[in-house]
Amino acid sequence: MESTHLGWRTLTRRQWPLACALLVFLVGERLGDASWWQFPGSVVVCALAVLAPRRPFDAALAAATAVAASSIVLRVLDVAPQAPVISGLVVSEAGAVMAIIAVVVRHAPLVRAVTGVALLVVVSAGTQAVRPDYRSRYWPDDFDGPGFWEQMTGGTVLLALSLGTGLYFRARDRERSTAVRAEVAAAQHAERMALARELHDVIAHYVTGMVVHAQAAQAVPSAAQEVLPTIVRSGNEALTEMRRLVGTLRGTDADAPTATSDLADDVRGVVEQSGQPVRLHVDLPESVPPSLGRSVLRLVQESLTNTRKHADGLSSVDVSVSVSDGVVHVVVTDDGRAQKVAPVGGSGGYGLVGMRERVELLGGRFSAGARPGGGWEVRAALPAVE
Repeated sequence: MESTHLGWRTLTRRQWPLACALLVFLVGERLGDASWWQFPGSVVVCALAVLAPRRPFDAALAAATAVAASSIVLRVLDVAPQAPVISGLVVSEAGAVMAIIAVVVRHAPLVRAVTGVALLVVVSAGTQAVRPDYRSRYWPDDFDGPGFWEQMTGGTVLLALSLGTGLYFRARDRERSTAVRAEVAAAQHAERMALARELHDVIAHYVTGMVVHAQAAQAVPSAAQEVLPTIVRSGNEALTEMRRLVGTLRGTDADAPTATSDLADDVRGVVEQSGQPVRLHVDLPESVPPSLGRSVLRLVQESLTNTRKHADGLSSVDVSVSVSDGVVHVVVTDDGRAQKVAPVGGSGGYGLVGMRERVELLGGRFSAGARPGGGWEVRAALPAVE
């Protein structure tokens, strides 16, 4: 049998209005002239209505059984139920059956929903034939109670209300489920894109430096002792960043920063690690938001990586990071020429895409392209707000 896995606390929070309404109906019937033999079946059906969201189809079967058993008991004892409102059902039973029908239609699979509703309708309709006829002392002598068509009309209206309520919430649940799936897919896509940017901008940066220095050592064997420490340092830094990424994916290091409190020093460190002839200009406030600091570092880092990979005849690189009018401006230019051979490690074309995504996620502007006088220029403007 299906279960909605609804916890008891959640069930109590959702069902207490229905429980209170059914309790009022039961108390009202008891204060009237109802027989005690009417109450066991009514109480069971009302309890099943409150618990129905946990196991809708089971609740429908049990409620149908309880109504049928109550009808048989009343027939055997020849006790008429107090003031039936529809067929042979009293107010509490009718309300509980309506609630169960709505829950079954909302939660149960189609076949079980149809089966459960049909069973409840048949059993409810059969109570008029099985249970003894009720007659109020307040009725005129020539009035025998509601006729067949009045009963049919009332039953049809109540059934339509129950079905309509169940179908409405079923549609709402379907829409909500579709929206949740779309949000989850979007979040997963955003996480994949963020991870792809980190892998490309951080790991590729260090690996590219290692490859370039290794190639230099191959070309000039006497320089091997000079570049080996740089290769070791880049390898260690790549491992550190990889561990941070793994920690983020595992949820154990989600808040680990990639920038210290002094962004200017971090930018200087990235420039020094690049090993390129960089002229640096930094004019930053003492502190910037962490997300902005990470993006500025990654922009500078990826720009220098691209310069190393793609530029020939490079004599200088200008890196400027400054703030004006509440906007952080990052400008990286070089005077190199485009390489005629494939760059180190190839080029997937994701570097510029990743930089543009970083900037746009923070509401900034990004541009990159060849300079009129030769070389390449990267420009980014990011709002410096908390």
